[in-house]
Amino acid sequence: MTHPLLAQASSYGAELTEIRRDIHAHPEIGMNEHRTADLVARKLEEWGIEVHRGVGQTGVVGVLRNGNGQASIGLRADMDALPILEATDLPHASRTPGLMHACGHDGHTTMLLGAAKLLAETRAFNGTVNFIFQPGEEGAGGALAMLKDGLFQRFPCDSVFGMHNRPGVAAGKFIIGQGARYAGAAFFDIDIVGKGAHGARPDEGIDPAMVMFQLGSALQTIVSRNVSARDIAVLSITRAHTGDAYNVVPETATMGGTVRTMRADVMQTMEANMRRLATSIAASFGATASLSFREIASPVVNNREEAIAFGDAAAEIGGEADLDRNAPAVMGSEDFAYMLEQVPGAHIGIGNGESAGVHNHRYDFNDAIIPRGAALYAAIVEKKLPKGTG
Repeated sequence: MTHPLLAQASSYGAELTEIRRDIHAHPEIGMNEHRTADLVARKLEEWGIEVHRGVGQTGVVGVLRNGNGQASIGLRADMDALPILEATDLPHASRTPGLMHACGHDGHTTMLLGAAKLLAETRAFNGTVNFIFQPGEEGAGGALAMLKDGLFQRFPCDSVFGMHNRPGVAAGKFIIGQGARYAGAAFFDIDIVGKGAHGARPDEGIDPAMVMFQLGSALQTIVSRNVSARDIAVLSITRAHTGDAYNVVPETATMGGTVRTMRADVMQTMEANMRRLATSIAASFGATASLSFREIASPVVNNREEAIAFGDAAAEIGGEADLDRNAPAVMGSEDFAYMLEQVPGAHIGIGNGESAGVHNHRYDFNDAIIPRGAALYAAIVEKKLPKGTG
């Protein structure tokens, strides 16, 4: 038998799909989600929800109160797109060349809007729900910006919950676990300075490209030789550049990438050893190197009690058979982690089916799962803020 919340959310299917595809067609990069934020705010106002704009620059918070309960809950979705050229050829494909909703934030935003509409109509809860629409999740510091703007002081929450789609998992299936769920992440850049020369007379220069090549190999030893085999760490060099001419030994070289770990102390170990290798290897060639290391997310750690409650709510919506309560952690990152450091809560995955992976230029969010996500958000509210309590 279909759960009443899912049945009602499904009745919004056409409306929510239209919203999701509109957001997808008009992607906006992190901290510049002006059109998306306005759409979110207008929909919330249309459904009678109190709206606060400009929280953490372009964030939006909707507040819905019911009854006399003093307890409160936060539901969070991210709104930003990625700098990727879309190649789906879909009717609702990005109309902004070079920007694309390749991670499903258009769907996350729409699921939370669906939950807001649902809860505004059913009002089967007692307390306050804060609908948190976050900007800049993709490395732009959106969660920290909202927290710096007093998110939980202005909109107190006893617990907070988030959701992310998972390609490769059966459409609509929920996956969750306790403890560390997503890796902490950092971006890094290494600037190398040598001495330029003619390509025919490299002995007159100090070649930064050779430093870069040696350093690239050496950095990979950090995971295998400086991090315990019991811990998890990834170091990926994803960009490198030096020179612009065939016959010139360049003056400088740059390389950059990302580091992922499940523990803060391992992240510190990674940074310290990267700095040591960059400095020493450059010096051995007579060059210099400087490391810029920027944490963009700490590990997502689900509170045990809230993870169990979120899982129970998911089982009510989709059945225990469509729920994995002990799903493995992943090396992707989520800056929702910073919210979980201040308020206990949990993050859950929802299957996107056999789509392209996230951050892929052929990815698209599965509209069929929107009602399930919306219904789950409403279900956890009813579970945490039950009617008949004061």
